[in-house]
Amino acid sequence: MQKIYRSLLATLVLSSVSTGVPAKEVTVMISGGFKAALEKLAPQFEAKTGDNIIVVSGPSMGKTPQAIPARLARGEKADVVIMVGDALTRLQQENWIQPGSRVELADSPIGMVVKQGAPKPNIQKDADLRNTLLQAESIAYSDSASGRYVSGQLFKKLGIADQVKEKAHMIERIPVASEVAKGKYTLGFQQVSELLPVPGVTFIGELPEDVQYITRFAGAVTAKAEHRQEGQALLNFLSSGEAQNTIRATGMRSVPAEQPVKQPDTVQ
Repeated sequence: MQKIYRSLLATLVLSSVSTGVPAKEVTVMISGGFKAALEKLAPQFEAKTGDNIIVVSGPSMGKTPQAIPARLARGEKADVVIMVGDALTRLQQENWIQPGSRVELADSPIGMVVKQGAPKPNIQKDADLRNTLLQAESIAYSDSASGRYVSGQLFKKLGIADQVKEKAHMIERIPVASEVAKGKYTLGFQQVSELLPVPGVTFIGELPEDVQYITRFAGAVTAKAEHRQEGQALLNFLSSGEAQNTIRATGMRSVPAEQPVKQPDTVQ
């Protein structure tokens, strides 16, 4: 699915006329974690540059045909990809990315939601989270980095992997919170920035810090980009100081200064 963010027509026309440079359409393949921030920041970039942002959504990883690696592999066009950092590293290793174009964008913690109107469980401490999971009728998690951590490590850390394995379910491609809002699952876990925009749920909070898992989001210009300069300008804008308040408002954290690139982790 593609969603086109367009600035006011008059602004675009004036920009094109005054500069003599036609507006570019910059195609961005993006996974859900950073999408809310891009939706809020894209109009600012478009107003500054006169270019248009075309958004193509898909998971950073997984087996669905909508996943970003799958889209690139079958020849879909993109100028920029914004996705989980270790998944982007794999694309770099496979030469899908323009060398030197990678930009670190944000860090994303995992949180939990329940259906709006449902009792609000306590997950402030490990023991609270453990009890909440054991008492829940069903648990949902994503098919991307956060879900792989929840299913592969969190349950084990809490010592309840066997007790919850029959009631824990992976949700492919669509937002986990949307399934919780429909009443299909009692609890939903995903990156906070993917939970907050979904109506019909109550955000309970982030995982306790000692069992938290932070996902790095980063972007890069693709090796076959038609608008490399414009794509790099977008990434530079998204990582700039003026974008940080918006990024934090969507549930993510700013990248620490001089933070090294996150390498592929061991989450399976």
